[in-house]
Amino acid sequence: MMADDMERPRGRAAAGLTRRAALKAGAAMAAALAAAGCGREASRGAPSGPDDLARLDATALARHIREGHLTAREAVEAAAARIARLEDRLGAFAALDVEAALDRLDGADPAAPLYGVPFAMKDLNEYPGLPFRRGSALFRDAIGQTMTAYTARLDAAGLVTLGKSQTPEFGLLPTTEPLAYRPTANPWALGHSAGGSSGGAAALVAARILPVAQASDGGGSIRIPAACCGVFGLKPSRGRFPDQGTGGRAFDLAVKHAVSLSVRDSAFLLALTEREDGPHAPVGFVAPAALAPLKIAVSLKDGAGRRPDPAVAAAVEEAARLLESMGHEIVPVETTPYEFPGGADAFNAVWAHGAAQIRQLAAQLAGAPPERTGVLEPFTLGLAAAFDALGETGLAEAVGLLDRFAAQTVRWLEDYDAWLTPVLGAPPVRLGEVAGDVPFDALVERLGRYAAYTPIHNVAGTPAMSVPFAWTEDGLPVGVQLSARPGADALLLRLAYALEEARPWADKIPPLAA
Repeated sequence: MMADDMERPRGRAAAGLTRRAALKAGAAMAAALAAAGCGREASRGAPSGPDDLARLDATALARHIREGHLTAREAVEAAAARIARLEDRLGAFAALDVEAALDRLDGADPAAPLYGVPFAMKDLNEYPGLPFRRGSALFRDAIGQTMTAYTARLDAAGLVTLGKSQTPEFGLLPTTEPLAYRPTANPWALGHSAGGSSGGAAALVAARILPVAQASDGGGSIRIPAACCGVFGLKPSRGRFPDQGTGGRAFDLAVKHAVSLSVRDSAFLLALTEREDGPHAPVGFVAPAALAPLKIAVSLKDGAGRRPDPAVAAAVEEAARLLESMGHEIVPVETTPYEFPGGADAFNAVWAHGAAQIRQLAAQLAGAPPERTGVLEPFTLGLAAAFDALGETGLAEAVGLLDRFAAQTVRWLEDYDAWLTPVLGAPPVRLGEVAGDVPFDALVERLGRYAAYTPIHNVAGTPAMSVPFAWTEDGLPVGVQLSARPGADALLLRLAYALEEARPWADKIPPLAA
């Protein structure tokens, strides 16, 4: 298993079914959006120019295309112009093929709900005809062949995939700095990390190149880059989507979804792609709605008892005060599931098992150990070596421990409607601080401090989101994390809508932006 678990192939027959489902759902949601009146652009006329166009979320852009204010081709070409202007400094694309995207657009259905909206697929997910490098030199020449059921739903929604967004090697790190390729810079400060492993996706949205981009999360890989780049990122409940199993075990860590400028775009994509036969009832399109008073736990310490950087702590505390002012009950807690004995070590053991599988595959493909061929990064090899010391018996014990960790976390959450914590232990780090060539032991120690708050929700299968909330004195974004019981995705989205209305973030534009 890899960090953000690349899609398993499915038959093509699923694509036609998901297309019909997407069109039906899209028509219903378009009506719901109009009836609810949500969205800043609902009453505006045609975009006045390129800058205005770049500020639209996907829902608004699709509406303008539907209403004839611009064509789908013009929307894609405008995105291509933004890429040409900014990508050299950003490094957010792993691969780009605008001409192929325009060819696909010619065969797309104008009735699709997000017809003509430019989009990027994360390079841990296969897309036919586009490179599929997974951030690694091992797959430098790989080309995607298969259209999975999940990807087919995105295509059927009318999204136009321009290319693949950059990712660290196999999604293993919370920064997007693949050693074989260009690092992705943070649009707010080019010397800082955009987060990972969906860092390319988050940077594209933050820089207003794209309104929304596909992402995935096996340990924080949607929420971390969303926090680093000042955009919205929801990790849905385990088992929400096709190609992801039924979500029955704690080691099934990875979930696919997106990073977006607006909450409603995330809600829209959730409804368009969720499975109808999963472990949780489909949520459909979640529109803004008044919430009854909620009981919200708030905590700052990680599993080692460490408090986050003062700027992060201040953001969480301010978010708690805002939620309390909305009528919710805020309950500060000191004892949390983060303290579960051995939980972090068990998670790392599963992570190391994935790296060991990668190392074995690399040896098979190259005909020589990757330590000699240099096709894998030092951190990947270090993780694989850590698994050697653990062994299969140790892995089985770790998986059993994770199942108990997940069960305890879900039981703890039964006492609360939501849980507010940091996303990260600090604001975005500088490029190089948690990159794959940092000496292994030092890197593991840094990761333990920096990225301790997110993996618990992958283990427990609980929905969790990063909401843009504050900016440091240096202008770096700080997100806050809200989570809830499995299946409570709709509750989180409604909380996000409330925070978005009370403290808007879309009008905050980074220095590197369209």
